[in-house]
Amino acid sequence: MDANLFALAIAGVVTVNVQRKLKRRGTRCFWVHSILRKRKQRGEYHGLVRELRLDGVLFEQYFRMSPDTFDELLGRVGPLITRADSMMRKAIGPAQRLAICLRYLATGDSFRTIAFSYRVGHSTVAGIVQDVASAIWEALVEDTMPVPKKEDWRAIADQFYARWNFPNCLGAIDGKHVLLQAPANSGSLFFNYKSSYSLVLLAVVDANYLFRVVDVGGYGRTSDGGTLRNSAFGESLRDGTLDLPPDAAIPGAEHRGPLPCVFVGDEAFPLTTNLLRPYPGHHIPPERGAFNYRLSRARLVVECAFGILSARWRMYRRVIATSPKVAEACVLATCVLHNFLRKKMLEGQI
Repeated sequence: MDANLFALAIAGVVTVNVQRKLKRRGTRCFWVHSILRKRKQRGEYHGLVRELRLDGVLFEQYFRMSPDTFDELLGRVGPLITRADSMMRKAIGPAQRLAICLRYLATGDSFRTIAFSYRVGHSTVAGIVQDVASAIWEALVEDTMPVPKKEDWRAIADQFYARWNFPNCLGAIDGKHVLLQAPANSGSLFFNYKSSYSLVLLAVVDANYLFRVVDVGGYGRTSDGGTLRNSAFGESLRDGTLDLPPDAAIPGAEHRGPLPCVFVGDEAFPLTTNLLRPYPGHHIPPERGAFNYRLSRARLVVECAFGILSARWRMYRRVIATSPKVAEACVLATCVLHNFLRKKMLEGQI
């Protein structure tokens, strides 16, 4: 073998060995990998996403929203997620940051998979998802999920009676377990009755499948009733500070006088003045069976809302391999995005 070729071969082996040692030590081998430098030429955002804008149906399948809705969302969130260029490199633009976050929420793919597709670093995707999800919540929560006032509760009750034939109903309440990869040093806090790890999304839903109140972060081991008891909503419900409408007579039972306005839940919740649950047991009188039927029919709206949420944002159909803090931010972001898109559909805009 030629001496020059032998020297080059030895140098290549040494370089590979050095890179392996640096990786084991956690030391950066490249400032920017050569593959990532081709982001604007071969990255998914600068290629596929731009082509998808020519077909609204495919774009909506990819991002779970139309191009116009994406642009409107970008207008609201963009100022919160824009980053300045540094002396070393240009920042990733707000549109691409939003695209990365929405793609994660829509698919639940691993950060590394999305990093390869968009040709950005794995840690960059992790930071973008957390930052953008928090920004989506901050930008949309006041418009899409404001704190209900007395007149809002009354309007919800009227809608429940008109659509689901259940009077004085302020909303359906239930909890959803969001699967997590077992958090480090958490013991059995997140271990639920289904033998998996999760955090709990507690939600109150109105007659149009809109989330009115959400509480995220309950431990998976806690029951729905315990999660309600530990939540800010549950505390306000006990203290009487929710600004609920006054008692009112229900149609066909005026002789019973004014009755309180209530939330409806399943057997996991306690029976209180403003919270109804079904009668227990299987062999019950017909009138109690009719009551259970009406209550369950009204309560199903929260189950349907969870179904719509998980069908659109497929991260709910996978085990979320992030910290509980990032998972909470993503769950909150999908809830306000659900309301954002649902309101547009009810208004006939989509």
